Amino acid sequence: MTDATAAPAPVSAVTVFTGSAAGVDPRYAELTRELATDLAGRGVDVVYGGGHVGLMGVLADTALATGGRVVGVMPQHLVDREIAHPGLSELEVVADMHERKLRMAALGDAFVALPGGAGTLEEFFEVWTWQQLGLHPKPVVLYDAQFWAPLTALIDHMVAEGFLRQVYRDSLIVVDAPDELAAVLERWEAPASKWG
Repeated sequence: MTDATAAPAPVSAVTVFTGSAAGVDPRYAELTRELATDLAGRGVDVVYGGGHVGLMGVLADTALATGGRVVGVMPQHLVDREIAHPGLSELEVVADMHERKLRMAALGDAFVALPGGAGTLEEFFEVWTWQQLGLHPKPVVLYDAQFWAPLTALIDHMVAEGFLRQVYRDSLIVVDAPDELAAVLERWEAPASKWG
């Protein structure tokens, strides 16, 4: 991880966490396409888990189809199960899930969590915690306020009960559209480290 006291670099790559399922509502795929199209159009690389299934596949297919560069990071055991997307700009094969998350964190200048399941939550919470601990100065984003509303309500409850500082709640970005994301990334400033 990088030193969080350093100024963040301009966003040239976004690490996206999302589901290996598509979800029941077609709007999840639509908002994924919208984001992927916008990132590719801005010349921003997409870094993700490397799969061809669910919203992961929608993300990669759309970014590639609109001229974007897409980098997948996947552990060997998932490549062996033929879950890897066959047409990526680059696929990095790593030893395990821990190495995958470290590599995805290193490659991205910002983190965006689209709708997803347990894996998406786990990846999101790790990078958001790392931000709070000063392990990186990168923005962390929940994309689709409606989907994430139960989670943000829980986070607000954590603040109210004294388990999370308001400054870290405020550092968590929640957006619904690519233009909102682009605007907030332009003005992003990392919070002070929890133990700094």
